[in-house]
Amino acid sequence: MNRLDAIPAHPLSRRRFLTATAAVGAGALLSACGGGSSPANPGASAPAEPAADTYDGPSVELEFWNGFTGGDGPFMKQLVDQFNAEQDAVSVRMTVMEWADYYSRLPAAVTSGRGPDVGIMHLDSLSTNAARNVIMPLDDVATALELDSSDFADAVWSAGEYKGQRFGIPLDVHPLGFYYNKTVLEEAGLDPEAPPMDRASYEDALEALKSAGISGHWMSPHAFTGSMTLQSLIWQFGGSLFSDDGTEVLWDQDPAIEALTWMVDAIHDGYSPSDVGQDADAIALQNGQAAFNWNGIWHMNSLNEVPDLEWGVAPLPNIGGTPAAWAGSHNFVMTTPRSPDDNKLNAARVFINWVSRQSVDWAKGGQVPARTSVRESAEFAELTDQATFAEQVDYLRFPPAVPGIGDAFEDFDQALNEAVLLTKEPADALRSAAERAAKKLEENRNRFGE
Repeated sequence: MNRLDAIPAHPLSRRRFLTATAAVGAGALLSACGGGSSPANPGASAPAEPAADTYDGPSVELEFWNGFTGGDGPFMKQLVDQFNAEQDAVSVRMTVMEWADYYSRLPAAVTSGRGPDVGIMHLDSLSTNAARNVIMPLDDVATALELDSSDFADAVWSAGEYKGQRFGIPLDVHPLGFYYNKTVLEEAGLDPEAPPMDRASYEDALEALKSAGISGHWMSPHAFTGSMTLQSLIWQFGGSLFSDDGTEVLWDQDPAIEALTWMVDAIHDGYSPSDVGQDADAIALQNGQAAFNWNGIWHMNSLNEVPDLEWGVAPLPNIGGTPAAWAGSHNFVMTTPRSPDDNKLNAARVFINWVSRQSVDWAKGGQVPARTSVRESAEFAELTDQATFAEQVDYLRFPPAVPGIGDAFEDFDQALNEAVLLTKEPADALRSAAERAAKKLEENRNRFGE
C-alpha cells in the first residue's frame, strides 16, 4: 500500500490500548507520580516570536517522548530523522516507551526538571495533565503557527482545550471503522462490493449470514473493541456518555440502553457467539468465521499481512440514525519547564509545525491526519483505506475535557462486559455502572479543584 509496507505495522495493539487507557484514566496514579508538587512556572506559555517556519537561534537539542512502540514507530522515526537532516541548529532526540510507562513517568520527570521538551499525548489525557501543570498552554504556539479551527476538524480541535486554553496541537485521529470479509459475504449470497450501511440492511445481512451458518458480527465484551463499538452506537442512537461539562453520566438513559440492547440481541438472535474472547472478533474476520468487524484504523495493517484475504473497509454503518463513530487522537504537547528556555520553546514550535505539515507520511503508518489541508491533499487521497476512515471526520466524538474522566470508563466497560456476557440485563448493567462512575466524577472534581 505504501513504500514502507515491509515494516510490520500495528499502531495500536489491544495490549497497548488497554495499558494506555488505563494509565490516562487513572487520576490517582498521575497524582501519586507527581509527588504532590507541581512543575515550576505553572501556566506558562511559549513565546509568540520568532517565525514558526525557521529557527535562527543557537544550537539546541530537543527531547521528544512518545509511546509509538508499534508499527507506527518507524514512521515517526523517519520523520524525526528527516527533520534533523534539514536543520542546522535543531536536533531532536526521540525516546520511545510503552504508553503506560510514558504516562506514569511523565509527571515526575517534569516536576524534577528531567521531562521532555515535546511529547505526544492522547486527547483524553490532556485535561488531567493540564490540571496538574504537567503540560503548558499552547495558545501562543497555535497563533504563531497560524493554526485555528479552520484547518482542523471541529471536534478534535475544540477537544484540545481545557478551561479556555489550548493544551494540544492535533496530529491525527484514529477512528473506528467497518471491516468486512468479501469472501464470506459472497458465500452467503451477498454483494461483496456493497456492504450494508444502515440498520435494516445490516440486520438483513446478518440474517442471510446466519442462514448460511455464519455468525456475521462477533460482539466483543471487552474494552477493545467492544467499548468503542458501544460508544459509537450510543451516539448513533442520539445519546451521550456524559453531559457537555463532564459533570453527569448519561449512559443510563434510553439511547444507551437501546444501543447495548442491540448488541446483546445480536447474541440472542444467533448473529454472534455468546462468549467472544479478547481479539476473537478480529481473528474471526481474518479466518472467514465472521463477515463483519468494527475495529480501528490501525487494524488495516494486520489485515494486509494475511495472505489471500479479500477484505474491504467502510465508515461505520449507521445503526441508530445519527452518523457517529468513536475515535482517539494523538496531540503534540509541550511540558511545563522548571527553567524556561526561549530557544528550546521556539525550536519546539518549529518541530511541531514541520511534522504537522508532513503528516501525510505519518498517515501511511495507519492514521488520519488531523490537519484538513493534509487530509484533503491528493497524496492522502491515494491512501484509499485511510481516506475511507477520514470520511467520518466530521462526526467523530471525544469525551469532555475534564480531569480524570477516564476513570469513569472502567465502570462503563464493566457494564458492557456484564451485558454482552449475559450476566446482567443491559439497563441494569448501565444504571449501576453510571452510579459508580458519577461518584468518581465527583471525587475527581474535588481532587482537581474543578
